[in-house]
Amino acid sequence: MNWGVFEGLLSGVNKYSTAFGRIWLSVVFIFRLLVYVVAAERVWSDDHKDFDCNTRQPGCTNVCYDHFFPVSHIRLWALQLILVTCPSLLVIMHVAYREAKEQRHRAAGRDDGRCIYPNPGKKRGGLWWTYLLSLIFKAGVDVVFLYIFYRFYRNYTLPRLVKCELPPCPNTVDCFISRPTEKNIFTLFMVVTACICVMLSLVEAAYLIGKRCRECLLAGSGESHQHSQDCALSHTEPVGMAGQVFHGVDYKPPTASICPTASSPGTLSEEEALP
Repeated sequence: MNWGVFEGLLSGVNKYSTAFGRIWLSVVFIFRLLVYVVAAERVWSDDHKDFDCNTRQPGCTNVCYDHFFPVSHIRLWALQLILVTCPSLLVIMHVAYREAKEQRHRAAGRDDGRCIYPNPGKKRGGLWWTYLLSLIFKAGVDVVFLYIFYRFYRNYTLPRLVKCELPPCPNTVDCFISRPTEKNIFTLFMVVTACICVMLSLVEAAYLIGKRCRECLLAGSGESHQHSQDCALSHTEPVGMAGQVFHGVDYKPPTASICPTASSPGTLSEEEALP
């Protein structure tokens, strides 16, 4: 495994995830992937070799092992981890597609100050749907594999002794599983971590939907508030026109007559005006 490429993928997933997504990534990487690589794979390495039946009939051990263990735990977990982590890579690919489209837009000379994606990693539009569907897909994959494990291995546990009477076994034979207690502990641990991942994915999906609904409600209330303000302004009187009375066209404003007085300059009496 190329750990450099894997580290780059993990950093990309962590960059475009929410807080719940980062917790989910930590649980998958530490408690599922590392446990699978370091411990669980070694525990099931001798599964078929140490499956013993009290008979020497050729083929009886193989038939009984295939009947009780149709699919190995290790292979089921490997397939589960691959399918669970693929949707996160789709989110990274969607962001990379946005960035490449923005670069082509600028290189084509159509950069008129307007960006197609101002923030390519922001979960809006198609990227929001891609992220939401990836969460639903991851939770669905874990639920399906939990059901498969439950159908193959009742209560997610392995018995110490199984009885097999399938041909070519001559009669009912007893078969013994190697290290059943250790395998049960690892199986329950992987089941619990898968349940935690399902819960985190559903909580993150509910968080995204709730946040989106809240933004839509705030945008709708802001538009209605602006509309009510515009209506109120359109019904108010113009500034400076309050209290004024409008009259007809023939209306003449009254004029005040000033009576001349003796002390007024520029006015002469009748006697003084005669020569």
